[in-house]
Amino acid sequence: MSTRSPAKGNPWQDALFWLALAAGPACWLVLYLLLSPVLQLAWPLASPVVYLLPVLLYPVLEEVVFRGLIQELVHDYISTRVFGPLSIANLLTSVLFAGLHLFSQSPLWAALVFFPSLVFGFFKDRYRSLTVPIILHVFYNAGFLWLFAAPG
Repeated sequence: MSTRSPAKGNPWQDALFWLALAAGPACWLVLYLLLSPVLQLAWPLASPVVYLLPVLLYPVLEEVVFRGLIQELVHDYISTRVFGPLSIANLLTSVLFAGLHLFSQSPLWAALVFFPSLVFGFFKDRYRSLTVPIILHVFYNAGFLWLFAAPG
């Protein structure tokens, strides 16, 4: 039995959840300002399937596999926490999550996936549920791909 205790209450009343939601647009703004000289914005629903798969389907599948299976499996063997609220299971799962993005992303983008993965894992640990990580993952992917998906 794990010693982790879930957060009580509704995530919509959790200041940390709102902070995590706000982090998405803040990151998108920074990326937009850094990349605007080379950015080609496009209407993402011109190809709805190409947009909706990574926005709706992939986050659910990835959260089930990475947070629901892998992170829980690691928690079964390593239940200690490191760096305050971040568990070792979350850190190891996030390294794997980012590493596997190397198959579809450049090394820099794959490495940057590590940080949202830590957020998803934190909320998996906090709520002992996949609901909040899925909400955040869908939101992050939707905004990121809306702004930064390659046109065409």
